[in-house]
Amino acid sequence: MPYPDRFYPVVDSIAWVARLTRLGVGTIQLRAKNLNDADALAIVREALAVTKGTPTKLVVNDYWRAAIEARATHLHLGQEDLADADLKAIRDAGVTLGVSTHDDEELATALRAKPDYVALGPIFFTTLKSMRFAPQGIPKITEWKKRIGKIPLVAIGGIKLEHAAEIFAAGADSIAVVSDVTQNADPDARVRAWLDVQKEAA
Repeated sequence: MPYPDRFYPVVDSIAWVARLTRLGVGTIQLRAKNLNDADALAIVREALAVTKGTPTKLVVNDYWRAAIEARATHLHLGQEDLADADLKAIRDAGVTLGVSTHDDEELATALRAKPDYVALGPIFFTTLKSMRFAPQGIPKITEWKKRIGKIPLVAIGGIKLEHAAEIFAAGADSIAVVSDVTQNADPDARVRAWLDVQKEAA
C-alpha cells in the first residue's frame, strides 16, 4: 500500500485509533496536543500496541522524541516542531517524515528536510483550530503538486467526502480528514464510505 494511504484520518485519542484500526483504515495520525514528554511517550506506545499486528500504519504528530523512543515508524511535524526537531536522529531511527505547509516559505523549509510527504492546508475553511492562513483552495493543490513532483501531497483542512474526487483530480495523493469523521453522526459509515472512495481512486 502507498504511504500515506489515500484516506488519512487524523484523531486525538487511543479510542479513535482503535476504532479506525478495527475498520481497516491504512494510515492514522495520532494528534494529541499539549502533552508532556512522559504522557506523549505513554500515548504513542499505547497507540502502537493497538495497531501492532494490523495493516494500519500509525503516524505520530509532533512528538518526535517519543516516536523514536517508542520505535514508531512514521512521524508528522508542523513547521514549529520541524524547527526544533533533530532530523538526523529521526532519520537514523528509520522514521518517515511528513511536514505541514501553508505558504511558499514553509514549502521551501519542508523540502529542505527531504520529507516523505508534504501536507498542504487548509484547503477549505476549518473550525477545528484557529488558522493564520486563509483557505488555500483546490487550484493550490495542482500548483503544489507541480512543485514537489514525486513527493506525495496530502491535502488537509475542512475536506469532506463530497470533495474527494475533485481534490484527487487536482493532484492530491492523499486526503487527511478530521471533522468529517470525528464529528460525523455515523463515523463508522463515513469511514467505510471513505474507504470505498479510496479503492476507486487507487
